[in-house]
Amino acid sequence: MREISDALLSALMEDMRQAAEAEILPRFLGVTAEGIRTKTAPDDLVTDADLGAERRLTEAFSARFPGALIIGEEAVSADPALLPRLAGADLAVVIDPVDGTWNFAHGVPLFGMIVAIVSGGETVAGLIHYPVMGDFLVARQGQGAWHIARDGARTRLSVAPPAPVAEMHGFVPLHMFPREEQPAYAQSLLHFARTTTWRCSAHEYRAVATGAMSFSLNAELKPWDHAAGVLIHREAGGYSALLTGEAYRPAMTSGRLLLAPDAGSWEAIARSVGEA
Repeated sequence: MREISDALLSALMEDMRQAAEAEILPRFLGVTAEGIRTKTAPDDLVTDADLGAERRLTEAFSARFPGALIIGEEAVSADPALLPRLAGADLAVVIDPVDGTWNFAHGVPLFGMIVAIVSGGETVAGLIHYPVMGDFLVARQGQGAWHIARDGARTRLSVAPPAPVAEMHGFVPLHMFPREEQPAYAQSLLHFARTTTWRCSAHEYRAVATGAMSFSLNAELKPWDHAAGVLIHREAGGYSALLTGEAYRPAMTSGRLLLAPDAGSWEAIARSVGEA
């Protein structure tokens, strides 16, 4: 499937909106210790909202895409053998039911839902929903990236204009890099005007795709975090690649992914993080 129609895109958005209203928003600010579990680390959390939203979305998308591989973050946590199947799938739907779970669990409204439609190893549609605000960022290959407000108003997205490295603001989750690499990366951050992390790919992609922030350097590659966002960023005019120069693909599970306003900015940022 290379084409996602307007009608299908609208239906996917409605599926996400309904899942958020049923499973996520009623639990926000009402999360209790009994509803939070840890996964790979003390700050790697899963809540009842993650599980409920993923279950609801899996049911909805299985009906809309019969035979497609459904890759949910929590399903992969339960069965890691599911993730390698993405590389060979003709059609897959990748789901992050609550991106920014740590924020969600602690009453911080920086969280979202992310869905990517992957066909033949490429993302053909990406959707990010922000339940608190009720809006979306969406993109389809070759059709631009758009903000869709709660009332349906559409605004085309554009990344930040190129700027000198010293004037750039960006996202670098230093704590996610291997400990032995952190001192060098920390030193490199002095090249930029400002760096931060929001513990939420959904909101970080919003910032780089709307031009609020210039760049993002990611330490880990998980398809539910990046498959949709990379397409949205690219359709908003941005440039991205691994620090090796290799193009990003949804099935990738290792590497350092850098997003920038254009290829020249990407080169300048890549040099800066390599000059610590």
